[in-house]
Amino acid sequence: MTAVLIDTLKSIVGKDNVLTQDGDMRWYNQGRRFGSGKALCVVIPATLLEQWQVLKAVVEADCIIIMQAANTGLTGGSTPYGDYDRPVVILSTRRLTGIQPILNGEQVVCLPGATLDALEKTLAPFNREPHSVIGSSCIGASVLGGVCNNSGGALVRRGPAYTELALYAKVDEDGQLQLINHLGIDLGETPEEILTRLQNNDYQVHECCQNHGRTASDKRYAHDVRQVDADTPARFNADPSRLFEASGSAGKVCVFAVRLDTFEKIASRVFYIGSNDHNDLTEIRRYLLTELPRLPIAGEYIHRTAYDIGAKYGKDTFLFIEKFGTAKVTHAFALKDKVDGICEKLHIQGLTDHTLQAITSLMPSHLPKRMNEFRDLYEHHLILRIEHQDVETVGHFLTEYFAKHTTGNYFLCDDEEGRKAFLHRFAVAGAAIRYRDTHRNEVEDIVALDIALRRNDRDWVETLPEEMEKNIIHKLYYGHFMCHVFHQDYIVKKGIDPLAMEHEMWKLLDERRAEYPAEHNVGHLYVAKPSLKQHYQALDPTNQFNVGIGHTSKKKHWA
Repeated sequence: MTAVLIDTLKSIVGKDNVLTQDGDMRWYNQGRRFGSGKALCVVIPATLLEQWQVLKAVVEADCIIIMQAANTGLTGGSTPYGDYDRPVVILSTRRLTGIQPILNGEQVVCLPGATLDALEKTLAPFNREPHSVIGSSCIGASVLGGVCNNSGGALVRRGPAYTELALYAKVDEDGQLQLINHLGIDLGETPEEILTRLQNNDYQVHECCQNHGRTASDKRYAHDVRQVDADTPARFNADPSRLFEASGSAGKVCVFAVRLDTFEKIASRVFYIGSNDHNDLTEIRRYLLTELPRLPIAGEYIHRTAYDIGAKYGKDTFLFIEKFGTAKVTHAFALKDKVDGICEKLHIQGLTDHTLQAITSLMPSHLPKRMNEFRDLYEHHLILRIEHQDVETVGHFLTEYFAKHTTGNYFLCDDEEGRKAFLHRFAVAGAAIRYRDTHRNEVEDIVALDIALRRNDRDWVETLPEEMEKNIIHKLYYGHFMCHVFHQDYIVKKGIDPLAMEHEMWKLLDERRAEYPAEHNVGHLYVAKPSLKQHYQALDPTNQFNVGIGHTSKKKHWA
């Protein structure tokens, strides 16, 4: 049966686009930071119609389908993990890269393989931006991946990636495949007609206005994030109010396209703030969210330890993006993965990581002088991007504040400093992985959490029990400070069980009434909360897509 399926898939997409050898599937079988497993094959269609035909064949063969876009997730949610009761087929959408601006660029229709980086470039002539402009875009993340995982992003005004306008397929209770067109665009009646017309951009502008009351972005987040006295988080993956069909689906349906709002580019400046008292940053946050007429554009936090680890172990990522841009990052990761695969067969581990570290260590410091000076002076760092018309107001507030509170200070960045400050923040996100891979004799693994604290929580600096502290080499704290969403990476000593440690940390987070995960979704790391599990079961009643996500059942019909 599986041999027949593979032959059928080859007849649809061509034999070169059906991968069955372990070496060829390696890039698709393992997550960026966590998770790996076996699959029957990887299928890579070139058109939406091919994707539909592949989907039909796999459903008829009663195989498990894992939808995979850029495979940049951090919780293993788009890769196989563990054992299954049916063969697993990975459906990669990386070749389906279409982006179609509509309504003068105020909205876009994105196909499954469209990346944030490509979307940003497509919107540039319209003087508009996508939901996320730096962060996930730095590692080649897909637009659909963000929507399907309610990814939050760094931009304070825009909230989680969200839309109620999508074209997707699901398997119903009777095991029948259905194509559901909720794009708000008239594309015809049959799946073949709908998908072919969409692929060819064969529709009129007047056909794009049928929203039927649905929205293409999170319209209420700007209000929610301002409620600094609320006793709940501003955003998190399991929020029932932000789960809608494709949004938050985590691969439990097959998405062919999403329709999204875009955002006007706004002139801005960057403030760099340092302090040795976390209360200073709390007061600044509360002022910016309640007193400033317009919300900050972004507000990113970095702890000194994360700054240091990022400066050394994220330097190659920083310099690569500086030189080649974000579009080339995915290709660089793929090439590195191939070399790593060859080295593993030769029982050589970490060669590429050690080589990159050796090369970058010989290069001069890549970070601005004033940033490094603040690193020496202050433990807590906050990078603020403010709309140009509010720069004078914010500067006046900060000057007055630090005249009274001598525990910190700030400076207004020039354009290069501001750009490098934000790029450094996002280079920090991958630095723990590079540290682990170059210290295998000392490091067991990484415990990586992304958490949403209550909006009124003033005690956002974590204190761990001594028993837990002694098992950790480094703690990296960084995150989206205005939203009170933090990324916490713990580099764990050799011999310590990282999963056991993570589960102990969940108890501490529960005591703090934090929500987790905040924006990377459950993957195979976290347990799906009841609202999220119900969303998955409603989307996928036979349990055929992305089986086992969130520690749910891997059995057919959720047995």
